[in-house]
Amino acid sequence: MKAMPTFLKSLLIPSLLLIGACSGQKVVIETPKPLPPPPVVKVSLGDVFFDFDKSESRADAVEQLRTNFQWLQENPSQKVAVQGHCDERGTNEYNLALGERRANSAKNYLVNLGAEAKRINTVSFGEEKPFAQGHNEEAWAQNRRAHFVGE
Repeated sequence: MKAMPTFLKSLLIPSLLLIGACSGQKVVIETPKPLPPPPVVKVSLGDVFFDFDKSESRADAVEQLRTNFQWLQENPSQKVAVQGHCDERGTNEYNLALGERRANSAKNYLVNLGAEAKRINTVSFGEEKPFAQGHNEEAWAQNRRAHFVGE
């Protein structure tokens, strides 16, 4: 290599690199496939149930009230009607008042979470629109509720 001119020496290393790069197998890098979109979770309104002769929200109602609040957040142009219901025990007048207290209790909870009060209407049906037919505790427990309806 002593007799090789300097010009040829300067071409030797790049030439060897080119030959080495071209003689090997090509490495193919595949583009990763895009991840599927996350599943869409549909939040829906649900009922909140009450104890006999009570209008305070029970501990088990908190999760449903938070879900209903989330629905309000996801549907900013929608309004909600909260319908207060009672079981058949008690006078019509008493049950209408109790149903109103139940509907207002649910509304107040949502407002305290940050919902706009003007988007939530309340109405009491007392014992007039039972969900479950029957004259036993199982049916009565299903009828003591605040029913949520999107408007």
